[in-house]
Amino acid sequence: MLKEVLNLKLVTTDLQGRNKREVIFSMLELISRSGKVKDFDLALNDLLDHEGGMSTGMENGIAIPHAKTDAVDELIVAVGITRRKVNFECLDRKPAQIFVMTLSPKDTFGPHVQFLADIAVLLKDKKKRKEMLKAKTDGELLQVLIGSKS
Repeated sequence: MLKEVLNLKLVTTDLQGRNKREVIFSMLELISRSGKVKDFDLALNDLLDHEGGMSTGMENGIAIPHAKTDAVDELIVAVGITRRKVNFECLDRKPAQIFVMTLSPKDTFGPHVQFLADIAVLLKDKKKRKEMLKAKTDGELLQVLIGSKS
């Protein structure tokens, strides 16, 4: 499913942000470039509301901010790498550098769950995480994620 939802416009090796809110804003800006976000402010509020209820900081330097929102009509995904480590209230209390954002319509369930299952398998692999962090260009990052040249 990664090949279906990711493209060069939806990945970055230069994600900006010094804190959780700034990273979420930067990720949403990246996703918005797809042209599929109908209401930026609504999407941002839904992301921040979800994050306020429960941090999406995982382990191993990974955070997966996500929300169901009326701001989109289909699943939209972005992946970003930060060069600085960001406190994202991760489960292991370590900072994050790998960010995966998903937005999906409130009335859907399947595609969101399938994507999270696919990305979880990829992110469990320590070697893949290291390759993601070493990627110097967005194209290299996309290649690591989907396993083929962009």
